Amino acid sequence: MTMARERPTLEAVARRAGVSRATVSRVVNGSTTVAEPIREAVRRAVQELGYVPNLAARSLVTQRTDSIALILPEAATRVFSDDHFFPGIIRGVSQELEAADKQLVLMLAGSTASHDRVESYAMGRHVDGVLFASLHGADPLPSALARMGIPVVCGGRPLGRATVPVPYVDVDHIGGVARAVRHLLDSGRRRIATIAGPQDMVAGIERLAGYRTELQDSRRRSIVAVGDFTRESGALAMRQLLDDDPTLDAVFVASDLMAHGALRTLREAGRRVPDDVAVIGFDDIESARYTDPPLTTVRQPILQIGREMTRQLLRIAAGEEVEPAVVLPTELVLRESA
Repeated sequence: MTMARERPTLEAVARRAGVSRATVSRVVNGSTTVAEPIREAVRRAVQELGYVPNLAARSLVTQRTDSIALILPEAATRVFSDDHFFPGIIRGVSQELEAADKQLVLMLAGSTASHDRVESYAMGRHVDGVLFASLHGADPLPSALARMGIPVVCGGRPLGRATVPVPYVDVDHIGGVARAVRHLLDSGRRRIATIAGPQDMVAGIERLAGYRTELQDSRRRSIVAVGDFTRESGALAMRQLLDDDPTLDAVFVASDLMAHGALRTLREAGRRVPDDVAVIGFDDIESARYTDPPLTTVRQPILQIGREMTRQLLRIAAGEEVEPAVVLPTELVLRESA
């Protein structure tokens, strides 16, 4: 029977390098106070012995876990959809953390019980910082963590008045929607409806505000139904809009997924897109190019949002000052639906 190879210890590395255990510990934990020739001797001994630091013990010494939590207050079925906002955010966060040699801890908080578990975990300082995306309502957790001195950055402007301001990264929702509605008006559309997003989220609130402001400036009446950013809600909302105003000739939809549902309803109702009804979405997810017809939409830089959130958080963790708000531009992408 072969015996399991014994894991090399700090003492073994110290003997091989000809230095003290304390010196090895300082080098392994990234200290710059050790002379370069000694650091090189320790690194060589580590490589020769195959020494792997005990991360749990290291965190006790450094008070760092080298882990960052990304908290998504959503159900797993939505987060892990193949064609949604969240995979892009997760990719962007992962890319920046990998470059910084940090570990991503993904935490879902789609229910009250799971939200409580996430809160307990984060407040227990099991991570070095926390990113939030897709916040609903005036969630007090980001501000509570920031008050404890834990680095926090939100994706999207937090709702409500926080006791401790939390930096955030967002996009120009209102400007993007205004360009979309202006395009519909310039194309000769006269009865322009909207399928708004959930009104407990900044994205839903501001996209509806952008639609209403642009129509008011043009002295047009708002025609509104509300969905929850899913295909199913878009289909239902489109039926409601057609019942409310059968003469509508355009619809701005606050997410591409809801636009997919709206296109299905319009097809079932015998309305041609864009001949009878023009449709514009928001997000520019991958499948927007493959709908029938391909979807005109407002592109938000989803990957960049995740990356910028992470860069901001790492700066805070390093003791640097950051901008309280980073707002990224949006772009109207013209395809065949409008």
